[in-house]
Amino acid sequence: MSKDSFKEDDYPLGVELTEKLRQLADPYHDGMGGCHGPDHTERVHKTALHIGRLMEARLDVLSGAALLHDIGRRYETREQGKICHAEKGAELARAILEKLNFPQSFIDETAHCIEAHRYRGDKNPRTLEAKILYDADKLDSIGAVGIGRAFLFAGQTGAKLHNDTDVDILDCKPYSREDTAYREFKFKMSKIKDRMLTPEGKRLAEERHVFMEVFFDRLERETKGAESVAGDFSKIRSARG
Repeated sequence: MSKDSFKEDDYPLGVELTEKLRQLADPYHDGMGGCHGPDHTERVHKTALHIGRLMEARLDVLSGAALLHDIGRRYETREQGKICHAEKGAELARAILEKLNFPQSFIDETAHCIEAHRYRGDKNPRTLEAKILYDADKLDSIGAVGIGRAFLFAGQTGAKLHNDTDVDILDCKPYSREDTAYREFKFKMSKIKDRMLTPEGKRLAEERHVFMEVFFDRLERETKGAESVAGDFSKIRSARG
């Protein structure tokens, strides 16, 4: 898609500066695959701007924060969770934005969005923009896209396709053979709809949650040799109203 086909507010920082931030962020995504790579960043960017328009938020802060929000991810992955990617990402983002001569207030607001976007983090989003980035990032971890990402991540870490029946998945360790997409659904994805912070985020999360319930229920039955899954699609249709 050409830049000319985008709306003007798809580039609240301007085309040149937006592309510069993309270029600076790209090297930090090396080795992250499709789960936390540039495509995830672009989806979060679009969703954040969508919610931001509805809530009349600062789109420039949202754009910068979304483009840089996962640049600390490879450090967390390399250390298998011992480093918080949100805190590391905020630190790296500050350095990038300072080199580009952004105002200090913009840097502070953007860094806060990044450090507070993690689901398992201990930093609470204080600003409207931080709440929107949090929701945009969480929305990308549920629904059809979230399921795809969960399987990608499980594949990257060498996990199984699905857990055995006798395994207590909530007792399984991250980055282990049992750290499956289903474990991620039970441990995190199924809880996200109740932790959204904006009205639009909540609306979208409810819809995506229904799809996940149908999918993982069907996966569980298929792996056990269930005979019929014909009723699944009616659940999705009824959720759409």
